[in-house]
Amino acid sequence: MAKKIQVTVLSGYLGSGKTTLLNYLLHNKEGRKIAVIVNDMSEVNIDADMVKKGGFSRTEEKLVELQNGCICCTLREDLMKEVDKLAKLDIDNIVIESSGISEPIPVAQSFTYEDEELGIDLGERCELDTMVTVVDASHFWEDYQSGESLLDRNQEADEKDERDVIDLLVDQIEFANVILLNKIDLVDAGSREELKAVLKQLNPDARIIATEYGKVALESVLNTRLFDFEKASRAAGWIKELNEEHVPETEEYGISSFVYRRKKPFHPERWGAWLDNWPTGVVRSKGFFWLASRNNVSGLLSQAGSSIAIQEVGKWIATYPKQEQAVILEEDPDLAKYWDDNYGDRMTELVFIGIEMDKEGIIKSLDQCLLSDVEMNLDWNQLHDPLPSFSSY
Repeated sequence: MAKKIQVTVLSGYLGSGKTTLLNYLLHNKEGRKIAVIVNDMSEVNIDADMVKKGGFSRTEEKLVELQNGCICCTLREDLMKEVDKLAKLDIDNIVIESSGISEPIPVAQSFTYEDEELGIDLGERCELDTMVTVVDASHFWEDYQSGESLLDRNQEADEKDERDVIDLLVDQIEFANVILLNKIDLVDAGSREELKAVLKQLNPDARIIATEYGKVALESVLNTRLFDFEKASRAAGWIKELNEEHVPETEEYGISSFVYRRKKPFHPERWGAWLDNWPTGVVRSKGFFWLASRNNVSGLLSQAGSSIAIQEVGKWIATYPKQEQAVILEEDPDLAKYWDDNYGDRMTELVFIGIEMDKEGIIKSLDQCLLSDVEMNLDWNQLHDPLPSFSSY
């Protein structure tokens, strides 16, 4: 069986240093035949000396420029075609520099299935090896606290793109195998170590490497054999907390995480007021909640920085026909463990990750949002629900 070409994907917000890293890899490739796919050819520094040495002849390396936007969204089909072409050449690695506003999961998905319409199965010749996210140490907290959307910054975003900058940053961090904390020369040692600890809490499985000007050992980002789609999908700190894989706290910087878990629903008015008065110190929160006035559907809360979103994610299993419930409970012992005779799987499970959080205060304020014993016996459909639709909060 032919040896598969190893693929590394570089993600990171605009200005984080992805292109600097890519240029570093191309100039220090240690004899490897590396093909790269970029969004902007003009940013890649191919000097006369590199061309003279034959580094970019078709048989060794090729640069493919993808135009008109984000490779993981509108150009995913083009990405598959270009990778498929490169995979037929005599090369060792492919490095894909995704655009500054691209989410990493759709790129990774391109390597997990056969596109029957295109007749392309990238998995036959290629293997997704490493997902690298570059984080700008000097601007992370500024971006985190900005509250700006991608459209606010007018950076490559489509008019229909409603994502906030911090949402994108967190998505890129939580799905990475390797996080390069770049530009550490622009921050003091204490700030650097605190940010490393926060990143570790957001993605406990990722290797975090501090860098200047994208200079990193090649073996840290090429041929690492780190990527596994299923593991990457469960790597985020909030998922590990929900699965009761507690992420150790970093006491030196006051960084911690906890799960708020209750089997009573929230009162819609009190829950809405709580969301409007978000507790300080919480860096990241995500999980599922039970709202009395919308008893049949599960809500999902996702917060990063000043960006807070709630949305409906489907019906509780308790609303399914009894026969279907029985089958699901038999197949899922963890669900059976939490099952309630009256309310089934309805419950709230929210993960909080933060710095110097008032854990007891947050828990107490959330408990005050729950229905009282008296309210539990009322008609929940009569409760005033001031919340907008889940998708528009």
